[in-house]
Amino acid sequence: MKEQLTEQKKIEHFKYLQVSPRDKSWGLAVTTAGFQHVHPGETYPLSSHPDGYNFPENKRRVLNEYQLVYITRGSGYFESASCSRTRIEEGMMFMLFPGEWHTFAPDPATGWDDHWVGFNGSFIDEKISNGFFTFKNCVFRVGIDERIINTYHEILDIISDERKGFQQMVAGLTLSLIGRVYYEDINHSIGDSYIMRIIKQAKVIMKEDMSGNKSLESIANSLGISYSLFRRDFKKNCGISPGQYRLELKLAKAKELLYSTNLSIAEISNILYFENIGQFSTFFKKKVGVPPLEFRKRASKML
Repeated sequence: MKEQLTEQKKIEHFKYLQVSPRDKSWGLAVTTAGFQHVHPGETYPLSSHPDGYNFPENKRRVLNEYQLVYITRGSGYFESASCSRTRIEEGMMFMLFPGEWHTFAPDPATGWDDHWVGFNGSFIDEKISNGFFTFKNCVFRVGIDERIINTYHEILDIISDERKGFQQMVAGLTLSLIGRVYYEDINHSIGDSYIMRIIKQAKVIMKEDMSGNKSLESIANSLGISYSLFRRDFKKNCGISPGQYRLELKLAKAKELLYSTNLSIAEISNILYFENIGQFSTFFKKKVGVPPLEFRKRASKML
């Protein structure tokens, strides 16, 4: 049994990389990637790692890079300076941020399989500053996704060979992984939830009420939700506020009427319930870059 356990401990594969200035100039560079299968009762982590990566005795580690850690079997916990202790189960992923302490480990009763990739660069810095990922929202429910697992293994295979240009290749795979994590997490989180049904109903109401006679507050009230909560969740899930969405509807309708009808600018302005032609023209030019008549001329030439 002891010999068998010794063999089991070898189910791990990881690589740490030196990153050159040229690699950094690509916008994202991979620093490490790995996989390990931790059996129930095994000490975690399985092996020692380079200085700066090992967990200290207090189990609170600080890295100078980002990491995405994906759990595909078993369960455990994760905690960081910004994220309270969270139970982690298979199909979940968590992001580590540079300069912030974190700790995590599998449940001794279950062990776990974990995949990780570490990276740095201006690309991910920009996505963090734009709020796509945050220190507090760093645990994702992406489910067991074979495509994500394959991406981790492909990254590990490529960096193991270290052929010329491998950093740029794995950077592309990592960008794909980051995008898929964002996509899968949003869709797992939203699903067909109550708030998404509210948002869908609100969109239908706004499309039918092109005049804008119904205030956004009254729409929210008719759907049984406070306007502040409605506005917050609408923007969170759609990327724009309800007011901006309503303006985009008007813009799309204006383009359709200019492109497919012979209605005058005044008539279109009235249909879309602008106060006057001047207000409509100013709105349209600000959004499109050219006045309505110029847009119509250009559109007609494309027919």
